[in-house]
Amino acid sequence: MSIEIKVPVLPESVSDATIATWHKKVGDAVKRDENIVDLETDKVVLEVPAPADGVIKELKFEEGATVNSQQVIAVIEEGAAAPAPAAADAQPAAGAQEVQPKADAAKAQAAAPASTTPAPVNSSAAGVSTLPPGARFEAITTGTNPADVQGTGRRGAVTKEDIVNFATGKTPGVKGGARPEERVPMTRMRTRIAERLMQSKDSIAMLTSFNEVNLSKVMQMRKQLGEQFQKDHGVKLGFMSFFAKAAANALRKYPIVNASVDGNDIIYYGYADISIAVSTDRGLVTPVLRSVEHMGFAEIEKAIGDYATKARDGKLTLDDLQGGTFTITNGGTFGSLMSTPIVNPPQSAILGMHAIKERAIVENGQVIAAPMMYIALSYDHRIIDGKDAVQFLVDIKNQLENPERMLLGM
Repeated sequence: MSIEIKVPVLPESVSDATIATWHKKVGDAVKRDENIVDLETDKVVLEVPAPADGVIKELKFEEGATVNSQQVIAVIEEGAAAPAPAAADAQPAAGAQEVQPKADAAKAQAAAPASTTPAPVNSSAAGVSTLPPGARFEAITTGTNPADVQGTGRRGAVTKEDIVNFATGKTPGVKGGARPEERVPMTRMRTRIAERLMQSKDSIAMLTSFNEVNLSKVMQMRKQLGEQFQKDHGVKLGFMSFFAKAAANALRKYPIVNASVDGNDIIYYGYADISIAVSTDRGLVTPVLRSVEHMGFAEIEKAIGDYATKARDGKLTLDDLQGGTFTITNGGTFGSLMSTPIVNPPQSAILGMHAIKERAIVENGQVIAAPMMYIALSYDHRIIDGKDAVQFLVDIKNQLENPERMLLGM
C-alpha cells in the first residue's frame, strides 16, 4: 500500500518551507520514525519522519524546492523491501582469465584509427624547469606552483601570462587559484535573519546605553556554591541565570522596557518571557524562557542547557522560538569586549553581555583588580526614554554586584 508523505502543518507565521536535505532516495528502505527529509523554514529546521516501514517509491520535489503546508512531497510503498544488490558476474573458467583480456586488447588496437596528433601535454606537470624562460622567471618570482595553473598555450602549455594572471587572482587555475570565490545562496533562516535585522534598522529608533559590572561577588558565589548546586540540581551554575533573573526583576520595576509598539498603541506585558540568543551553524536563534520571574536558578540553567542541545542538534521547534518580550545575548562567549546589540522586533529592548576582564578599579579609596564586564542595553527610543534605559541598567548592575538583593527580589 502506498503512503503519502506530507509537509507538516505549519503555523500561521510560517507561510512555506524549503526542502533542505533528502536523507533517502527512490528505492531506499526506511523504517518507521526514520527521518526522510529536512524542511527549512524561516525559523527552524523540521524533520519529517517515515510513518511506516517500507521503500521510497517517489520523491516529488528536489532539494531547494519550496513547499506548502500539507503538500505531498514523497510516497512510500509500505511493507516493501529494498531490491537486493545485483549478483556478481560469474568468474571466467580457468585458463580464460589470461587469454580473454589479451584478445580484447588486440581487437581494440586493430579497430582504433592511427593518430598523427600527439596528446595535449600540460607543461606544468613537469615543474618549473620545463616552462618557457619568461614563465619560469614569473613562477620563481611569485612563488607559484605551475601544477596549480591552468595552461592556455599550445597543447595546454603554461605561459608567462598564465602565471601572472594566476598570481594576481585574475584566473582561478586548477585548484581554485590564489583568491578563490564561491557564490552560495543564503538559507531560508539566514534570509529571514537579514530581513528582521533590516526591519529593526528601518522601523526602530534604536539607541544603546552602556554600564559596567563588578562580578566579583557573583564569581565568589559560584565558587562557593557551584559544586553543591550541581550535586543538588544536576546542572552547573552559570552566569546566564544571574543575568536572566536580574533582568526579570528589573523588567518588573521598569515595565516600559518590557513593552512593545503596535501601531499607535503600547502593549505592556505582565510577564518576562526572555529570549536567549544562541549561535548555531545555520545562524542566530532565540529560544524563549517563559515567565522567568517565577523560575529558580536551577530551572533557568536547565532550560538554557536544553535549548543549547536542541539548537546544536537542529531540534528546536517553532514553539520554542515564538514570542519573547525581552532578549539577552552574550557576545562574551566569543571574546567580545563591547557591542551594540540589535533589538529583535516587536520587542523593544535587548541586553548585551560581554567578556569578563580583570581591570583596575577604585573601591573604598583603594585601587584593586576586579572581574569587570561591560553591559549594553539597546532600546526603542520611541517609547523608552534614556532615563528609563539607564535606570534599568543601573538596577541590573546593583543586583549583580549584590546578588543577595536578587535572591530577595529587590
